[in-house]
Amino acid sequence: MHRYILSCSAESDELEPIVLAVHDLVHRLPVTAKSVDRDGIRVEDGRVIDRKYTGPILLDAIEKNTLIKTTPSTGAYKGVPVTVTPIRDKDGNAIGAIGIVDITGIFDLATLMEHQSAILKQVCGKDPCPLDSEQSNSRR
Repeated sequence: MHRYILSCSAESDELEPIVLAVHDLVHRLPVTAKSVDRDGIRVEDGRVIDRKYTGPILLDAIEKNTLIKTTPSTGAYKGVPVTVTPIRDKDGNAIGAIGIVDITGIFDLATLMEHQSAILKQVCGKDPCPLDSEQSNSRR
């Protein structure tokens, strides 16, 4: 039986089963992870893409020991929203980090609200929606 130890010096091979499991849990969204002392792993499309991965947001999450939701300006996921959280030991110290591409960050609510009027006109033919025939008082 194989034994994997999660520690601040875990290598990509030791992180691989966890990262692949998370990858499957989140419907195969890209997942990355690294320990404090070693390079990490990057998984996409059901397979390991990189076993020497060190992403800037993984490093920030470890250093700050906090959850980070951001859109990186550099690295493999430049311009793509990500969420990265530290992996902590029993004392609360960051021993590594794991991150995913955050599809919820792709939906920009502010932009949607800006375009709401145009969307309503397109869907209903006019603004405001619903149409007069769809008003609740017309159903009575």
